Amino acid sequence: MKTLGVVAYLCVSVALVSAGEFSAEWNEWKALHGKNYKTEGEELKRYAIWVANNAYIEERNKHSDVHGLTLKMNQFGDMDSEEFHHLYTGRRQSLDVKEKFDAPLHVSTKETVPSSIDYRTKGYVTGVKNQSPCGSCWSFAATGALEGQHFKQTGQLISLSEQNLIDCSRGYGNRGCHGGLEFKAYNYVRDNGIQSEATYPYVGRDMTCKASPSKVVANCTGYHQIPSEDENSLVDAIANIGPISIGFDASERDFKFYSSGVYRSNFCDDYHLTHSMLVVGYGTISGLRAYIVKNSWGTGWGDNGYVYVAMGYNMCGIATDATYPTI
Repeated sequence: MKTLGVVAYLCVSVALVSAGEFSAEWNEWKALHGKNYKTEGEELKRYAIWVANNAYIEERNKHSDVHGLTLKMNQFGDMDSEEFHHLYTGRRQSLDVKEKFDAPLHVSTKETVPSSIDYRTKGYVTGVKNQSPCGSCWSFAATGALEGQHFKQTGQLISLSEQNLIDCSRGYGNRGCHGGLEFKAYNYVRDNGIQSEATYPYVGRDMTCKASPSKVVANCTGYHQIPSEDENSLVDAIANIGPISIGFDASERDFKFYSSGVYRSNFCDDYHLTHSMLVVGYGTISGLRAYIVKNSWGTGWGDNGYVYVAMGYNMCGIATDATYPTI
């Protein structure tokens, strides 16, 4: 739908709302996602955003055979882009360059890697989690990689505590629900260990650190960096190490409403990495080579919480800033 069409659609919708006629689809969506608004003005604002997003999704899906994606309305439908990224991403952009360069680089094995691998089938990956409206994506990517390495070393898959990292790694440069980076989380775990989700449950907001050394269930010795933009090294690391934490530019509306297909974009940025996720494998999806990526927006987003990202293009910076902990 052209921009003018969307504007016209919004004008009609606002007129209907003024007459007290919210659409049945809107009311069903609110009930499904437990949405409640304090004032009629707030609901009118949210409805207008939802209508625009819904029109965008419908128009994009008409051409899914061209761009290879299917979109769907989800829990983010009443949020504009700025609000959404403030609440549901959280990767910090101001890197400590010297500290990053001091990290050991992943050394490729130079061996032939398997054509596909999926660590979900090998016991390395916990269920999809939900960061809720807290800019803590970095903590979920970090725990995901730590969970995989802990399983590799011990044979035990333990869901590790993101809240432990949110509350306690500020001294390492992270800012809780206001953003962070995985390597700073690994540095915290190197020095302090990390508790399980069971003993330090997630609440999705900044709290006072309550870490207990007696409840630590996993540790690491540090982390390795994948050579920036080197997808061959990223694939080698996935095949030989396990799940890898990655930075990603999640700013496109197609990503916000992704449902299925192999994600590709001509507009995302290889360096402006707004979000952190976990690569848990790769393979061929619908005839295209793709990474299997675990997100932290719940199972209602994407393909049961996952997204398939095109390989071979450093798509949206997937290989720009990838790391994994060492145990």
